[in-house]
Amino acid sequence: MAITKEQIFAAADELDAAGQNPTLAAVRKAVGGGSFTTISEAMSEWRASKTAQAAPMREPAPQAVTDKLAELGADLWGVALEMANTRLAAEREALEGVRVEMEAARQEAAELADQLTVELDETKSRLASIEAAEAAARGEADALRDELAAMRERATTAEARAGELRTELDHAHTDAAAQRAKLEKAEAHGFGLTDRVNELQALVYEANAELATVKGKAEAADQAHQEQRSEAAQAAERLRAQVESLQAALQAATSELATVKAKAEAADQAHQEQRRAAAQEAHRQAERLTAIQAERDEARRDTVTAKEEAATLRGRAQALENMLPASEKKPSGAKKT
Repeated sequence: MAITKEQIFAAADELDAAGQNPTLAAVRKAVGGGSFTTISEAMSEWRASKTAQAAPMREPAPQAVTDKLAELGADLWGVALEMANTRLAAEREALEGVRVEMEAARQEAAELADQLTVELDETKSRLASIEAAEAAARGEADALRDELAAMRERATTAEARAGELRTELDHAHTDAAAQRAKLEKAEAHGFGLTDRVNELQALVYEANAELATVKGKAEAADQAHQEQRSEAAQAAERLRAQVESLQAALQAATSELATVKAKAEAADQAHQEQRRAAAQEAHRQAERLTAIQAERDEARRDTVTAKEEAATLRGRAQALENMLPASEKKPSGAKKT
């Protein structure tokens, strides 16, 4: 709200009556603000009014003096009064020059004060902006510190989880190595069955050869001794039964070998799946391994049984072979007799 000259005059009168110098700053403070230019112009009028009120006035000489000096001092008084007026005019002129200079200085000071006021307001506004920016920066710094703390916590958690995963991976590698070892044992068992099949095949070939020999000898002895031929035929029949038994055992061993190979392949496939699901597959592989071990034990027992049967068959064949030459010698001895 703009201030009026009356308010400025009233404030200056109050300050002057209180014995204070009514400066621009004091008057501006008394009226509660306002432009220095407006206050300066109003104060110039106020001072001019005060000067006019304080100007000396011409008064007539006292009656006593007039009476006493009427005759002798009339001319002297006139001269003195003229000198006084002349001096007063010179002083007024000098005072007016000083007043003009002071007015110019006052106007310059008022303009400077207005400029400084504007600059002060701008400075306050910039300071407020800087303070707001500083507060925002502090808030952002606090937020960044909180975020950094959270990121550090997440990094610690991630490192812990990575350690757990590395441990789980080591366990998975250990389990995989164990499964590979088990698979190698199963394959070795398959190789053992292959050797068993080869051995049984050799026994079959050997039995077939013995059977052919026995048949030849039986045919040779057929004409000489019908009874011995009958015994040889029975022995050959028993030998044929043994051969068939060996062939059945060979077929069973071959089937078992195929089964073991299929199970080994299944175990290998299960091993690959176990890498993707280590815990569950390990349990299943343990069960499968137990089954394979049971089958391996059974196969070993079958192998022992087959070997025992083969040994028995060899013994019988050998006994039959030993018996056939003896029967051949009896007819020749009889002829000589």
